Amino acid sequence: MSKKPEVTFKYIFTYDYNPVYVNGAHGGVSPRGDLVVNFYLERPPLPNEITHEVNPNGTIGAETGVEPEDFAQSLVRFVPTGVVLNYQTARELHHWLGEKVRELETLEQHKAAMRAAAQQPGGEGVQH
Repeated sequence: MSKKPEVTFKYIFTYDYNPVYVNGAHGGVSPRGDLVVNFYLERPPLPNEITHEVNPNGTIGAETGVEPEDFAQSLVRFVPTGVVLNYQTARELHHWLGEKVRELETLEQHKAAMRAAAQQPGGEGVQH
């Protein structure tokens, strides 16, 4: 019986490899036909400065000012990284992501079924 050919990939990480959490992306097709994807973390902004009254006893009192003044109506999209993919790599990544999303959906369905079973009389997790 002949063995099928195999290849082994070794992963090499840069010294500063550091996965980051992202909750969105922005990008598009470059003039050269590559897909540019910039990943971001959307979050409320932090103020540049906050001013407080000082109480007579020296403790910090009520907030009296915030800079910038409109920061409460703003959101920040912090962009820690991005990628540039050619057409073929984008298609392969699309396929891979689809597989992983299906795995997550199966896991979520299993978790929902377990929660539902635990809520039923006589189900696991019900204390008597």
